[in-house]
Amino acid sequence: MKLLLLAGYGIDMHVEGGKLHIKEGGSLIEDEPQKYVFFPKRIDIDSIVIYGRSGNITLDAIRWLIKHNVQISILNWDGKLLTTMLPPESTNVKTKFAQYHAFEDQEKRLEIAKKFIEAKFNKSQVVLDYLKLRYPEINFDVSDELKKLEEARTIREVMGVEGGLAWKYWNEFSKAIPKKYDFCSRIDQYRRPMGSGDRVNTMLNYGYALLESECLRVINTVGLDPHVGFLHEMNPSKNSLAYDLQEPFRFLVDLAVINLVESGTIDKKDFITTENYNLRLRGSGAKKVVNEFSNMLNQAVGYGDKQTSWGPTLLLKVRGLAHYLAGKTKELDFVNPEFGGQRVDSYEIRQKILSISYYDWKKLGFSKGTLHYMKQNAKSDKPFSLNSHVLERVRAWEHLVQEGQVNP
Repeated sequence: MKLLLLAGYGIDMHVEGGKLHIKEGGSLIEDEPQKYVFFPKRIDIDSIVIYGRSGNITLDAIRWLIKHNVQISILNWDGKLLTTMLPPESTNVKTKFAQYHAFEDQEKRLEIAKKFIEAKFNKSQVVLDYLKLRYPEINFDVSDELKKLEEARTIREVMGVEGGLAWKYWNEFSKAIPKKYDFCSRIDQYRRPMGSGDRVNTMLNYGYALLESECLRVINTVGLDPHVGFLHEMNPSKNSLAYDLQEPFRFLVDLAVINLVESGTIDKKDFITTENYNLRLRGSGAKKVVNEFSNMLNQAVGYGDKQTSWGPTLLLKVRGLAHYLAGKTKELDFVNPEFGGQRVDSYEIRQKILSISYYDWKKLGFSKGTLHYMKQNAKSDKPFSLNSHVLERVRAWEHLVQEGQVNP
């Protein structure tokens, strides 16, 4: 999956000589706008996200993109998805009829809604287990909520169980966010729909809009109706099925934001405070969120006996939903595949590195300079990586400690 963000003033897209010409928008604080030229049948972009205030897109450019199956999404200043232009959808009308019948069947609807939330609970646990490796104060268990979910008899009860777990999730998630980001929770965002007042919620808002756009793309590809969901109620201009589908995949956005925070990639200059005291992303910040989200979509994951990435997995899951609705399969699953993220910069590894003496490290065949650099990384707040042979030496030192040959 490859996303291209166009931000700033004076965005331009037009076709000349059969080729698509794109110019990014300008900014007072950024470099000269970048230009792109794409040849027919040779564009490597899956989706174009427009986050700009002014510019021109010709009808020829829109036609060119649609014929090349490139989605165009337009974001509002606060990161909400305003609209999306999609390639031609599947014409399998039977799939939509099956979707409508399942929606009207309250028992079937409840069953499907639970599947979305079961997967969300699973991924929430995975995210916080992953973070706990670095932040041991995190404590989270979905067992009780899974039991309550199983016992729920109405959509409203399902939403109630989900809301209770969401409060616990964001409370624990906040423990991984440094105090300078002023992030307490996300629950208040639902009560105050006027925008975000802190950087983390601002990034999450933009990330979820990107995820919504991707969900709409795959829903359109399969031929389902994006307005008819099973968990979320139908409302005018609301993409209820896209909201449903976001639930098992929100973790991709959450981890993308964590990556930006931990790496220090994003900072105050990437945000603007509006006259209503809302925060919005500058073009530079929006580009960082788009790039990190794209990285998450492209992260490798095992699906069955094949290796793929999370972008195609999203499509496979929607196709699986369509087959389930049409009676082509008896099973519906959003839990698998599991996220298999590992950390070599865990709290445990950091403590081990800090405990190694320079004398013992030299006995293992490494220089003092290497250990000094590792200790600096272990003391810092930023993530770091270790080469496999270095990690083996750390584990060898741990083995020597267990045998009593060195002192911890």
